[in-house]
Amino acid sequence: MDKLPELDLIWEQTLGWSPTPAHKNTFEQLYQEILEANRQFNLTRITSPRDFWEKHLWDSLAGVISPLLPRDQPLQVIDIGTGAGFPGIPIAIAFPHWQVTLLDSTRKKVNFLNNLSQHLHLTNVKAIAARAEELQKDQQYQNHYDLALIRAVGSATVCTEYTLPLVKKGGLAILYRGYWSVEENNELDKNLTTLSGKIETIQELTTPLSQSTRHYLCLRKV
Repeated sequence: MDKLPELDLIWEQTLGWSPTPAHKNTFEQLYQEILEANRQFNLTRITSPRDFWEKHLWDSLAGVISPLLPRDQPLQVIDIGTGAGFPGIPIAIAFPHWQVTLLDSTRKKVNFLNNLSQHLHLTNVKAIAARAEELQKDQQYQNHYDLALIRAVGSATVCTEYTLPLVKKGGLAILYRGYWSVEENNELDKNLTTLSGKIETIQELTTPLSQSTRHYLCLRKV
């Protein structure tokens, strides 16, 4: 059976965070459950242990390991277009005092994620089947979250339109991107004023195993 690599030193060197033995056990269980579910329906193409560690676990947490985020405080978090549960589930494992809502439009994925959360004993996770545009119209969710996360969905402007309406004033949206250009930056800047947002920071990191470039855009609701 393939198992996730033990890379404690890399966690510490790159993110200044180290998983506990309990974190590592749950990450391993998450990996095995995703592999098993992948046989029934296509959740992710990233299935080798090292790729899964880097592209799903490390990348998920790299987006929120930031001095802007009070990691020790309870936060209401939403992961938009979560797919197989990334970045939301690794974040919920690492920060059990954060309440994490996983949003996806596919009912089958949402059912899987709710079952997965139960198997992993994650009492701080719930999955909802809906589109972000629909949720924004519901007063229960409007301006509700401290933090909204979105990964690999459309242009940065579209991602901002999905996230910021769900974030409370003063809250943050984090956009997970690969490549990031001056042109994209200018385009986003032009649209942010209408969405009551501003770019707080853009963090550029190199992934530790494949040496790929990642950008994490931190937007503040103003």
